[in-house]
Amino acid sequence: MELLTIRAGGFSATVDGYARSDDELWFVSMLGHQQAVRAIWARLVKGEAAYLSETELGGEPVPLAHEAWGTWRFSGMRLPSGSAYHGMLVPEVAAYAADRRDFLLLGRQPDEEAHLHYRFLNRRLDLPLHPSWAQWLWRRGVENGEIEELVSVGLRAFRCRPEPDALREDIGDAVRRHLLAVDASDADDIELKAA
Repeated sequence: MELLTIRAGGFSATVDGYARSDDELWFVSMLGHQQAVRAIWARLVKGEAAYLSETELGGEPVPLAHEAWGTWRFSGMRLPSGSAYHGMLVPEVAAYAADRRDFLLLGRQPDEEAHLHYRFLNRRLDLPLHPSWAQWLWRRGVENGEIEELVSVGLRAFRCRPEPDALREDIGDAVRRHLLAVDASDADDIELKAA
């Protein structure tokens, strides 16, 4: 993996992970001197664009995603070497406990995406969902365009925009056609959530 450089306000850092749509950043992980990483973070959250490139010069301007504007969380820490600093800028929509219906999934393992998607959906929607439906929910979301994979490095990132009414209909249809089943011992829990 070739690392990119991010520049803003005369500062630069190495990017070891990012997620972006066409022209906006949804997540960025940077390594560099503490002052540079924090300066780039400050410029981005003020609404300025940074420049991503494979070299120290050039690149295209990329601001933070407007759809995720609001609360961005920055976490940073000094690395054991002492001279390097690691900082990550993550939007609130990537947090499990966020109150928005749409969300951003950030994952490292391909086999965890369906499970994470189920957990986020179950937290945000007032629909009776069962954990055994995770793969079906994932496939359905991708096929219906409710899940969009972002361009990413160092992780896999997905924008998820669930449509509760369409999902309710699709679940009802899948249950009637016996594509989805619920263990009898779990039925009471699901009925309680549906009520």
